[in-house]
Amino acid sequence: MKGKNFRLLHGKPLFSWILDTLLAVNEIDEVVINTDARHILAENGLVEGGRVRIRDRKPELCGDTVSMNLILADDVGAVQADSYLMTHTTNPMLRPETVRAALADYRAGVASGEADSLFTVNRIQTRFYREDASPVNHDPDNLIQTQDLEPWFEENSNLYIFSRDSFARTNARIGRKPRLFVMDKLESLDIDTPEDWALTEAVAAMRQNAAPAVA
Repeated sequence: MKGKNFRLLHGKPLFSWILDTLLAVNEIDEVVINTDARHILAENGLVEGGRVRIRDRKPELCGDTVSMNLILADDVGAVQADSYLMTHTTNPMLRPETVRAALADYRAGVASGEADSLFTVNRIQTRFYREDASPVNHDPDNLIQTQDLEPWFEENSNLYIFSRDSFARTNARIGRKPRLFVMDKLESLDIDTPEDWALTEAVAAMRQNAAPAVA
């Protein structure tokens, strides 16, 4: 979907959704936007100031095939912080309360020594098959209820939290001892295709209709 980051989603540019969410979380000291489209952000009313910093993406880091970990390495090298939280413009349904809960879970894991990083996942309990129709995680001759199957966890690309040290150990946003943070499926929507956009539009409308009226 060309230009999706600036396309209007339910009345406001896509990038504004996640930016508003992050700025609503007081624990986040600064929001760093790594982009090759500063001028388009400005055309949409977003410039540096307050808690927002815009970093121009280096030419060698532009393109759909560049690893996000390389972009993050550039940001980590330029931005000093105790902890880094990474998300995408394409995750507009992520809520501030989920970000706060993930931060608290990450800090608890670090304090206990049980974790050095965190990433969000979808919990899935369903029957999987290979392309040749052979079962992956169940026995067709001994069917059990799907809710009793071993849960599998899908990385949903919504949220990653890590430190400078954990990133240095793996050169990646996921450290050696990551903590999995389960999200609501409708909140974890990630927009890649027109179908994803249509579903996200529907969820955004549902949220608006469910919001309490303000007198």
